[in-house]
Formats: sequence, structure tokens, C-alpha cells
Amino acid sequence: MKPSMDSPKKPQHSALGQLLACAVLALSFASASGFATAADPKNLDELLAETESARSAEAAANAEREARFKRELDNQAALLAEAKARLANEQKRGAGLTTSFDVNEKAITEASASLESRSGNLGELFGVVRQVANDFSSVVNSSIISAQFPGRSDFIVNLAQTKELPSTQVLERFWFELQREMTESGKVVKFKTKIVKPNGDSVDATVTRVGPFTAVSDGQYLQYLPSQGQLAAMARQPGPKFEDAAKRLESSRSGYVKTSIDPTRGVLLSIYSQRPNLKERIDHGEAVGYVIIAVGVIGALLALFQFVHLLITRSKVRKQLTSIEVPRTDNPLGRVLSTFQGNHAKLEEDAEIVELRISEAVLKEVPALERFQSFIKLAVAAGPLLGLIGTVVGMIVTFQSITESGSSDPKLMAAGISQAMIATVLGLGIAIPLLFAHAWLSSISKSILQILDEQSTGLLAGRLEATRHA
Repeated sequence: MKPSMDSPKKPQHSALGQLLACAVLALSFASASGFATAADPKNLDELLAETESARSAEAAANAEREARFKRELDNQAALLAEAKARLANEQKRGAGLTTSFDVNEKAITEASASLESRSGNLGELFGVVRQVANDFSSVVNSSIISAQFPGRSDFIVNLAQTKELPSTQVLERFWFELQREMTESGKVVKFKTKIVKPNGDSVDATVTRVGPFTAVSDGQYLQYLPSQGQLAAMARQPGPKFEDAAKRLESSRSGYVKTSIDPTRGVLLSIYSQRPNLKERIDHGEAVGYVIIAVGVIGALLALFQFVHLLITRSKVRKQLTSIEVPRTDNPLGRVLSTFQGNHAKLEEDAEIVELRISEAVLKEVPALERFQSFIKLAVAAGPLLGLIGTVVGMIVTFQSITESGSSDPKLMAAGISQAMIATVLGLGIAIPLLFAHAWLSSISKSILQILDEQSTGLLAGRLEATRHA
């Protein structure tokens, strides 16, 4: 009987265990959900009551959540209905815009066809205007006339770059600018404007303009600066000859005046102004050039001194010729004639001695008459040789510049070639004048010596003849 009595108790205990387990899970869920009571249940009744309370609270929360979901669903439905209404309006508006676009496109096509038919050859005219404006803009940008009439360069450039058909007013102004350029090209005018000095200062000045070729102010030539739209004084003027011509042009009020103009509108004048002057050319010769010049100056001074001395001596000799019987010691002829003083009775006996004395007196005068001629002759020979030295030095400098740069750029070789050529020119420059000076001095001294020989020999012969007849 025991086995039969124990068997029904097992399910009771199992059911009770399951019930406790469910209660614990319910309490745990209630505690996790925030619905647990402050104190733990003490018995099954309290546990059941708390479970019932938690279930009621959860049901209330679910009901409130469900009500909220329904309210939000109603709002979403309202928003959806509003969006559909707006979509319908936009679709309707899009259909209207499409219709309007088609109508406008058709009107534009008809208007373009009408414009093209009415324009005729205006398209070709526009192309010609742009081409002429483009060509004319280069003239205006470099013309000194633009300094007198500022602002026209911008107009011409804009016309050359525009993509729109120019209006009648634009074409009229373009024609006016063309006509003004031609008219002003034949005028010599004075106008006031600002010019830029070489130091960068902008000052007011009166400018004299000769067509589009030349502009001068205060004796200085001006060049046009397209970037600034102003005239600027050339940093290096072309030289005194051109500056004098500029001053004559500025001082003239009427009639004709001789002046200089540049047909290339400043290009040739700018190139000419870069030509070195005499001092700069001499400086290019460097040390050899200075040596050549020193030799030439010394030779020229000595030649001038001897030339003056020979002129004075020749004048005194000619004056002595008028009074042969009264020799004076202030000239070579008088000193030579003084050798005839003495006993005339012994003249014939000592004729050979007297002749030797005369020769001696003439030879004493030779050094003074031929003084410095040897040095001048040496300078004539040394000038080209010194020039050859300068040429060799200049070529060495040229080859050195080629070696250092690795190219044959003319600008790099210019210094050496200039030194070589200047030295050669300086050498020939002193040799040729000194050669003429030497020949002239030699002819004057020989003429004086010839007078001494003729007069002394003739006088000796006359004295001997007179002595014999006596």
C-alpha cells in the first residue's frame, strides 16, 4: 500500500514547484518592469496579489501605448493626405509650366528666325567690326595720342572682345575714334597732362606732341606707358643733338622748325638712346684703352708744343733773312751766321775749317728742330700694337664668357667684343693723327734746316768769292 500512497504526492509537489517558479519569474519581471512593491511578498497570497497588481498595471500601460499609437497613426494619415494633395498641386503646376515652356520656346524660335531674317548682313558687319577693332586696339594701346585722350583704349578693347552685336551709338563712337586718330596724327599740339619722371614721381607738365611719333617736355623725350596710360620721361635721353631739336620744337610758336621724329613711334629713339657715349666707349676699353689714350695725349701735347716752337722759329728765321749781314742769336740762322765773324783775310786760307764750323753750327740746331719727333714716331707705331693687345684681351674675355655660360649668347659676348673693338679703334685713333702730326713737324723742321744749309753755304761761297777778287 505504500507505493500507492506515495505516488499521488509527487504530482502535488511538482505542481507546487512550478507554481513557485512562476511566481518568482513574475516577481522578477515585475521588479524589472518597475512595478515591484517596496517589500518582498511574505506568502503566496501576497505574491498573488502583487502579481495581479503588476498585471493590471502592465495592461493599463499597454492600453495607453496602444492609444498613443492610434493617435500617431491618425497624424501620419493626415500628413500623408496633405503630401498627396501637395503632390497633386505640383503635378498640376508642372503640367502648366511645361505648357508655358513649349509656348515660350516656340515664341523664341519664331523671334530668332525673325531677327535673323531682319539682321541680314549685320552678322558679317559685326565680324568686320571686331576684326578692325582688334587691329586698331594695338595701335591705340601704343599711341601717344592716348595720353591726350584717356579712356579710349578700354572702349576699343571691349569692342574687340564683345560677343554682342554693337549698337548704332557704339559704331558711331568707333568711327569717331578712327577719325580722331587719323586727324590727330597730322597735328603738332601742346597739352597739359601728368608725366612720370625717371625717379618715379608723377608731375604736371606741358607736352608737345608731333602726331603719334614724338612727344617732348622740358627738352626731354617721352615714351608712352600703355599699362599706366601715361607719358614717362625716357630714363636715358638720346643725346644733346636730339635734345636741342626738342627744345627748338617746344620754343616755336609758328612757322616751320627743324626737329626729330621717330616713325616707329619711339622704338628707334629708345634703341638709339641706348647707344654708349664717348666716355662709355672709352670705359669699355678698360686699362688698355686708358694706356692708349695716355700715349696719344702725351704725343699730341708734345706735337702741339713742337709745332708752336717751329712756327716761332720759322718766323724768326724768315725775319733774319731780311738782314743777313746782322746776325742775331735768337734764331738758328743767326747763330749759324755768327760763325762767319773773324778775320776775313784768312777766310780763304781756312775755308775748310770755316765749312766745318758751319756744319757744326747747323748740327747744333738739329736737336731743337727735330725735338719730340722720335717719341711721336714711336707713339704712331705703338698705338696699333697696344690696340692689338686690347683686342686679344677682349677676345679672351669673350671666350671666357662663352665657357662659363655654355652658350654663345650675343649679350654675354658683347662686353668682350666691345673691349676688343674699342681698343683697336683707340690704337688707330691715336696713330693716324700722330702720323700726320709727325709728317707735318718733319716737313717744317726740314724746311728750316734747308734754309740754314742754303744760306750758310751761299754766304760762305759769296765771302770766298769776294775775298779772291779783292
